[in-house]
Amino acid sequence: MQQPMELRTQRSLFALAVAFAISAASLVFPMADLSAQAPKPKATVSPAAKKTPAASQLTLSDLVDGVYAQYPPYLAALIERDVAQGKLRSARGIFDFQTFVDIFDNTQGFYEATTVEAGFEQFTGIWGSTIYGGYRYTEGFLPDYYYERRTEAGGEPEVGIKLPLMQNRAIDERRATLLKAKLENEQADPKIRKQQLDFTKAAMFAYYNWFAEVRKLAATEEMLRIAQDRREAVKTQIEKGMVAPVIEVENDQMVISRELSLLKAQRAFEAGSIALSLFHRNEYSEPIIPSRALAPERLPEPFPLRADITTGAIAFALDHRPELAYLEIELQKLGVDARLFRNKALPKLDTFVGASQGIGAHRYKDTGDFELKTGLQFRLPLQRNEARGKQEENAAKIEQTQNEYRFVIDRISAEIHNAFSAVTLALDQVERARKNTGLALKLQKVEQDRFELGATDLLGLMIREQAAFQARLDEIESLNQYYKAISDFLMATGIKLDAAESAPAEIRQIIQSLGLKAP
Repeated sequence: MQQPMELRTQRSLFALAVAFAISAASLVFPMADLSAQAPKPKATVSPAAKKTPAASQLTLSDLVDGVYAQYPPYLAALIERDVAQGKLRSARGIFDFQTFVDIFDNTQGFYEATTVEAGFEQFTGIWGSTIYGGYRYTEGFLPDYYYERRTEAGGEPEVGIKLPLMQNRAIDERRATLLKAKLENEQADPKIRKQQLDFTKAAMFAYYNWFAEVRKLAATEEMLRIAQDRREAVKTQIEKGMVAPVIEVENDQMVISRELSLLKAQRAFEAGSIALSLFHRNEYSEPIIPSRALAPERLPEPFPLRADITTGAIAFALDHRPELAYLEIELQKLGVDARLFRNKALPKLDTFVGASQGIGAHRYKDTGDFELKTGLQFRLPLQRNEARGKQEENAAKIEQTQNEYRFVIDRISAEIHNAFSAVTLALDQVERARKNTGLALKLQKVEQDRFELGATDLLGLMIREQAAFQARLDEIESLNQYYKAISDFLMATGIKLDAAESAPAEIRQIIQSLGLKAP
């Protein structure tokens, strides 16, 4: 039964027309969640963040503001939200409205016919059901063993539903992926918060180290200046016969020794400035190596912490530390997996109901106008090793995560107690270092007066100067350790500097005392 060329052309054109119609329908009547298709805002630097601070000095608050606005690793961390949103949108693809067009053509042979089938499938998520429908049309004549492709002269529309009765009814792989994608979207915030705390702490440490190196450099320069200024006095004493000429050589040797110390201090200062430049950036997000002129004259006065502050700080930290929030969501994800693997252990029993209606003139004696189809399918691996193995693996992961969660609680408590101890002892060191510096300067002044009167030699004076210099360095370093310890305590609480109003009064006082403000 050969078909003329005109009929073949008509069949091809008809197939293309149906394909375009189905594609257009899928675009006009999308059934996916439209909110998931909206473009997500990208992590960018706001125009306000690009403004250069008008202050002539670099404050800790300005530095932290810059970290939140322009520090590249933090900006990269913010993109974690976009990554999670992309995964979530991809997971929502299970509810996409699926369309299809199939064309079958018996080109050569005794029976020549073309079948065009177009339709849709929509997964509803309700009891795991999927509704489907479509239209099938066959041009030509087919024998009875091509029953599924044969249609009446006007074609055959069909609708139906597929429904799992046991496995995949309450949950399946697709819905589990969507649930975990939603949880991962929530998990992005704790990941970002953890990095924010780490970056803020690192920036604060770099700032205090830089400030300490500025002070040490100034102290070293002062020591060198004293030795240089003493040259004229030594020459005068030699001329008067008060001291031996070798004293001038000793003083020159001391000048060179202190010049070497100055070079070391200069190198330490430059290293601290370069380290700080990673956090201190201009409006183009380029690192700025801060000069000494940007250092403030002094930092806020050290202050003690209340003896009972650790109790409230630990309670606050357990509610705000991102590590715990992250692990809580991780346990929820493992809970989803537990449901999924219990589902996989169930027998697979699926059913479907479909109805079709022939249209047009009858071309086959063994087909009717209306047909109702039902079916039932059962599958069950007897050992079910895969499902049971997954359940055992997931149970072990849950226990592992629970242990990690308990340890994080202990670690947070230990960090706060350790930071409190460090602050308390650092404050004691500051007090004693200041007293030591005051006494050393007094002894240096006494020895200087005696040297000018010829009552002592240069060696005794240099010993007093070196002791006073070392006392000043110890005081600077003890202050540095205190500021870093108080910063460590603050960050250990998990405080959000932009939401400090929810923190206990003691923690808010620390923020205010350090000169920090909401970024």
